[in-house]
Amino acid sequence: MVQRSELIAYLNDLLAVEHFSDYCPNGLQIEGCSEVQTLIAGVTASQAFLERALAEGADTVLVHHGYFWKGENPSIVGMKAQRIGALLRANANLLAYHLPLDAHPLYGNNRQLADRLGIAITGEVAAGPRPALVLKGRLAQPVTAEAFAAHIEAVLGRSPMHIEGGPGKIQEVAWCTGAGQDFIDAAAASGVDAYISGEISERTTHSAREQGIHYYAVGHHASERYGVQALGEHLAERFGLKYSFIDVDNPA
Repeated sequence: MVQRSELIAYLNDLLAVEHFSDYCPNGLQIEGCSEVQTLIAGVTASQAFLERALAEGADTVLVHHGYFWKGENPSIVGMKAQRIGALLRANANLLAYHLPLDAHPLYGNNRQLADRLGIAITGEVAAGPRPALVLKGRLAQPVTAEAFAAHIEAVLGRSPMHIEGGPGKIQEVAWCTGAGQDFIDAAAASGVDAYISGEISERTTHSAREQGIHYYAVGHHASERYGVQALGEHLAERFGLKYSFIDVDNPA
C-alpha cells in the first residue's frame, strides 16, 4: 500500500513530466481514494477496460491514453460522462501518462518495443523538440523486408502494413510508437533502412517510396502495450501493490 500523493510524486519525477509539452494532462486525471493497494494497468481508459479493472477491485488504474485531450469538447457528457462516472462511483484514481511514457529510457513504449523486436538502440533521430520521441537502432544481422515483417507479426500478434521503398536488406531501423508516422521524413534523413510506427497516413506511403525507406505500420495499440506494463510491474514491486494488466484488444 502507498499513499496516492507519494505514488504520483514518484511517477511525475520518474517520468520527468515537466519536460514535456503534451496534448493532455499527465498524472492524476480523476481523483479517488487516498491509499493505493490494487493497481491495474491498460493502454486506454475505455469503458470496456474500466469495467474489467473495477470488477477486479482496482482502486487505481494506470493508462497511456487517458482523458482531456487538447481540442476536445470539455463537457462531461455522453461517453466521457459514463467513463468518469464509473471511476467516481468506485472512488478509483485514474493515472495517465502520454508522451512521458513514450519516451522514458527504461519503461517507455519506444524502449519496450525495441526490446521485444530485438533492436539494439544506438541513438535518437532529431525530430522536433526534446525529449526525443524517435529512436534508431540496429538489428543483429541484416534481414529481408519480408522476414522483418514476419518477425513483427510473430512478436506483436498483428500483421504490419508494409510499404516497400527501401533496400533489399534491413539492418538500421528507426521507430516511434503510436501516431508517429509523420516522423518518417526525419527517419529517412537519418539514413536508416526502415521506419516503424503505429499508424499510417495517406502521405506516409509516398514519403516511404520517394525517400527510399521501408515503412511498417504495426498498429497504434499493438505498439503501445508494453510501456504501461513495464511501468506497472515496476510500481507493484517498489510499493508492494497488487497488480495486473488488462489488454482490451484493438485492431487499430
